[in-house]
Amino acid sequence: HVFNDKGELYLQKRPAWKDIQPNKWDTSVGGHIDLGESVEMALKREAQEELGISDFTFELLTHYVFESNREKELVFCHRTIYNGEISPSNELDGGRFWSIEEIKNNLGKGVFTPNFESEFARLKF
Repeated sequence: HVFNDKGELYLQKRPAWKDIQPNKWDTSVGGHIDLGESVEMALKREAQEELGISDFTFELLTHYVFESNREKELVFCHRTIYNGEISPSNELDGGRFWSIEEIKNNLGKGVFTPNFESEFARLKF
């Protein structure tokens, strides 16, 4: 989770061509760990690939298993505060910072992925 100094959370928009949760807003950095990679190495790689950021410090918030009727994932959730330039990759349909209140007002309305809504509730931002 990428926050700025105002406490806003950066979310990515999934493109229409994605087969899972197209056109929905989601956690800004997500991906899979490659063979031989640590969680931290994968986090740095994915942040660079998806947002173009590489100079940041992070803290582990939690880890858990997410399961839906289509997938099952072991999720490691991290947090950073970042105020530099963000350049979403071509894999995304853009992104922006959201206030926590704005997120709360849009929960349950089909705006966000179920993964994000579940994690947002779990972490109680």
